[in-house]
Amino acid sequence: MLEFRYDTQLLIEGTGLDEDEITDYITEHLQGDCLLAVGDDELIKVHFHTNEPWKLLEYARSLGEIYDIVVEDMDRQARGLHG
Repeated sequence: MLEFRYDTQLLIEGTGLDEDEITDYITEHLQGDCLLAVGDDELIKVHFHTNEPWKLLEYARSLGEIYDIVVEDMDRQARGLHG
């Protein structure tokens, strides 16, 4: 079994976004690994493995509009299952 089950990816569109601040918040407040937060002050792509993707979505929504949201169950993938 994987420590962190859900591969969560999304885009955040807003103003005054800071990838370092986003990375720091996620690292300090959410449990997970494989964090990437890259972009500029108007668009950030986030990739994060977690067991609680809804917490990442709530935080991201507080920063701006979120879209292109993908939450994949890596445990199902590891077992060769789809969906």
